[in-house]
Amino acid sequence: MPDYSEVCVLIPTLDEAETIGDVVDDFRAAGFESILVVDGHSTDDTREIAREHGADVITQSGAGKGQALREGVAHVEERYVLMLDGDGTYRADDADAMLAPLLEGDAEHVIGDRFADMETGAMSRLNGMGNSVINRAFAFIHGYDYRDILSGYRAFSVESFERMHLTADGFAIETEMAVECAKHDVETRVVDITYLARPDASDTNLRPFRDGGRIIFALYKLAKTNNPLFYFGSVGAGSTLVGVVTAIYVAVEWFTVGVSHNIMALFAAFTVLLGIQLLMFGVLSDLLVTLHHEQLRRLEDD
Repeated sequence: MPDYSEVCVLIPTLDEAETIGDVVDDFRAAGFESILVVDGHSTDDTREIAREHGADVITQSGAGKGQALREGVAHVEERYVLMLDGDGTYRADDADAMLAPLLEGDAEHVIGDRFADMETGAMSRLNGMGNSVINRAFAFIHGYDYRDILSGYRAFSVESFERMHLTADGFAIETEMAVECAKHDVETRVVDITYLARPDASDTNLRPFRDGGRIIFALYKLAKTNNPLFYFGSVGAGSTLVGVVTAIYVAVEWFTVGVSHNIMALFAAFTVLLGIQLLMFGVLSDLLVTLHHEQLRRLEDD
């Protein structure tokens, strides 16, 4: 059995009484002695069951998965963290594959790809489509294909986690971690895992439209510092397009029926100029970010 003395299994929970006992048992049987459950004020017996099965349990001071993760890592004394949900969808059998890149020194952050082997019924078609859109958007915006940035099965070094600037409190935390990995050149690996369907008695805390909207907004907002050309350029292109369409309408009205739309013409000129300025600002910001990254690489090499 591998030596996991330097690994802490971190499990954020919220009303997971139906599954948390089995999850803790599976990881203890796999050889993990340090298991920390960070509970988000569950109204069922999650905390009591986790303790009965041998896990250390703390109740987070705030709310949300992101806040639970930050607070949990602050309590970790080990060098590495293996993070997973407490809903029974991730297997202890995949822990070796998740931790191998860390323990062998090949990576600082590992993401478990749920789509590599997904059990029937593990993810709804709506959630699958949403995940696909978000993963493609992330690859396009940030230039890295992590295949499954919303995966809740992660392994990372505490040192790399502390280099990240994480502020998300809810389910957007996985997206923010992926962006920070790309932004700070954290050596990241993706490994295949099996994703299981939730037990029938276990309810999900994810709300597809609400949380999906927050994740997409977070993905776009975080592009500001990692890909400013996309962030400002997309707004600039939209503003320019609105201005051009408005200008075409004003011109058609003037030449065909002789009606002038002075206010609309001013609006068109303003939006086109604004769009061009935003595009220029995006190009300059992107240049500064590129130079900043190059300077950081040189300092690290020295």
